[in-house]
Amino acid sequence: MSLLEIRNLHATVEGVEILKGIDLTIEAGSVHSIMGPNGSGKSTLAKVLAGDEVYEVTEGAVLLDGEDLLEMEADERARSGIFMAFQYPVEIPGVSTKYFLRAAVNAVRSHRGLDPLDAVGFLKMVKERAPMVDLDPTLLDRSVNEGFSGGEKKRAEVFQMAMLEPSMCVLDETDSGLDIDALKVVADGVNALRSPDRGFVVITHYQRLLEYIVPDHVHVLVDGRIARSGGKELAFELEEKGYSWIEQGSACGC
Repeated sequence: MSLLEIRNLHATVEGVEILKGIDLTIEAGSVHSIMGPNGSGKSTLAKVLAGDEVYEVTEGAVLLDGEDLLEMEADERARSGIFMAFQYPVEIPGVSTKYFLRAAVNAVRSHRGLDPLDAVGFLKMVKERAPMVDLDPTLLDRSVNEGFSGGEKKRAEVFQMAMLEPSMCVLDETDSGLDIDALKVVADGVNALRSPDRGFVVITHYQRLLEYIVPDHVHVLVDGRIARSGGKELAFELEEKGYSWIEQGSACGC
């Protein structure tokens, strides 16, 4: 079953075209990895899906469970099941992580027609899911991401994902700045959330993350287009050869 369908997606920022015709279908239960050199459009694709207003979609369509994603505001996309893990998670001084997360969880529950969680129910849920990413619960009493280490920020994001239970998870270089131990913890959390009704797009430069989050499909983005797709073995080929051979083939139409 198709969870997310991207059809001929073109997008610009400040008048410069970054995405030049992306076609991609994400099936429920699958993990798709998007790799590519700097400037290829990987993060642009993630931000367009999340609804970042800096980017203008000039052509194409994106459907989430058959619904027109591009017609939704960013908050509606989040309530409808899109989750975005940022390369550089933002800090929100003065807003406790616990307050922020309970508000987000209850917004999603309201959208799904469920009753809101009271304080007791929310804390029970936190206690059940914090071990998935080895999260220190005291972090939830601090302002969102303020003073967190790189690893703590990424663990907190995967924990948010576990709490919000999205249908479509987009991870934008979530391995950026992580040491190997933190990487394993984050990957374990992501793997624990893999399910038949949830899809993942994992954006990364490097194959090392894919040793822990094994993708079903790998796509290589070059100059705003998907230049090549394959199975997990494609990631190992990229690790060995780099991107130049694909870029050259894309440039000559090979």
